[in-house]
Amino acid sequence: MEIRFEQTQNPKAKPEANELGFGAYFTDHMFVMDYTEGKGWHDPAIVPYGPLELDPAALVLHYGQAVFEGLKAFRNPSGRILLFRPDQNIKRLNRSDERVCIPALDEDFVLQALIKLIQVDADWVPSAPCTSLYIRPFTFATEPHLGVRPSKTYKFMIILSPVGSYYACGLAPTKIFIEDEYVRAVRGGIGFTKATANYAASLKAQEKAHELGYAQVMWLDGIERRYVEEIGTSNAFFMIGDKLVTPDPSGGSILCGVTRDSVIQLAKSWGIEVEERNISIHELLDAHADGSLKEAFASGTAAVISPVGEFSWAGRNIVVNNGEIGPVAQRLYDALVAIQTGKAPDPFGWIVEVP
Repeated sequence: MEIRFEQTQNPKAKPEANELGFGAYFTDHMFVMDYTEGKGWHDPAIVPYGPLELDPAALVLHYGQAVFEGLKAFRNPSGRILLFRPDQNIKRLNRSDERVCIPALDEDFVLQALIKLIQVDADWVPSAPCTSLYIRPFTFATEPHLGVRPSKTYKFMIILSPVGSYYACGLAPTKIFIEDEYVRAVRGGIGFTKATANYAASLKAQEKAHELGYAQVMWLDGIERRYVEEIGTSNAFFMIGDKLVTPDPSGGSILCGVTRDSVIQLAKSWGIEVEERNISIHELLDAHADGSLKEAFASGTAAVISPVGEFSWAGRNIVVNNGEIGPVAQRLYDALVAIQTGKAPDPFGWIVEVP
């Protein structure tokens, strides 16, 4: 399909790098494409960024049939634009789409459209340290209908946002509240997808944690409220002894993060033993008590690596590594950022350069 292009007539003023924050500014253009049952995906276009017209009865507004992705583009030292593992995000987008009955996208075409959009808005990709261009692809149901069933029409879009660090405190260790009242996901549900409903379900616990002075929530499983699943919207890792342990996502309630997979591959390449298995909160308490819990951190696209300095559970505070970032988390962060920004070789073939 040929991508139609409509140049904006009202380019925006670009914010200073130190003003970016996360998700507050958007570039001049966006990619849009429609789906109609019997016709398939059609009419791809790059158009000026702006509001959408949506029928009040659109199925997405009533039954939440929508999914999204998140990835980043970076400037390397010579000014070239690099994407980090975009193929994996696009594959996961289709896995999420399939689970909520949204028609599959052509993955090669999505990558082509994403690259074309970045080329159009290339001057929005920041170059200052700790900045990047956040990329948000998403699909949602558009058919006006109030019966509970999959939509017959959809829209796929990509928007771009220049960003700074996800957390205001940068790489400083965060305080995490272990949630045992609310549940994010259960096995057999949509926890392994980036469906919008997953994130709506998490808001109440996050609000509660923030009111108590914590940066994020650590989720336990939805059945026994015993096993660690995720930290906020990120995957969880623990250095227990000399092993890097992370929750097993095979049950379907944990997102298989692209950064998570990158962490695992990097750690294994350094000779660190990695275990993907169930981890109970009681195991963490015991490991903390006997001194074998060396580090804890979360991994995700937005923050890359977010070290954890303290957990709170059932009135108990668990301080990890004296509240400081550990050597493994620091090494992983440094290595991932160096590969993402082209400052170090990419032995895994993760980087895609925007022509």
